[in-house]
Amino acid sequence: MGKKSNGLASAKKLQKRRRQFKLISRTKRKKKFDPLKGSSQARAIVLEKIQVEAKQPNSAMRKCAIVQLVKNGKQITAFMPGDGAQKLINEHDEVVIECIGGKMGRAKGDLPCIRWQVIKVNDQSLDALLKGKLEKARR
Repeated sequence: MGKKSNGLASAKKLQKRRRQFKLISRTKRKKKFDPLKGSSQARAIVLEKIQVEAKQPNSAMRKCAIVQLVKNGKQITAFMPGDGAQKLINEHDEVVIECIGGKMGRAKGDLPCIRWQVIKVNDQSLDALLKGKLEKARR
């Protein structure tokens, strides 16, 4: 490519050049990995419960679960919010997960690489279970 046109009658040529470079840059964009495929929530099965170490300067062990999505079989790590949530969630339970949010839809706070959290266990709200408003259902 040569240098840009300039002058009174160069608008058409500049527009054509802009269109050409716009096409090149569109093909080089990298797609973000999204196991939920654009949806805000998804059902999953708990495979195992783990503890993830928080980032510096915190030294806490955050309670998480490795879950497998029902719709496409992908495995992701989801955070279990609330005090005592790991006692309410067992292996092979069906949970509903949602995005934690955070800056730019990425990991929030001191949790490295964890972008999802559990909101329901066996079709019952985890928040209501933690507050004692509901008893855990037998499945």
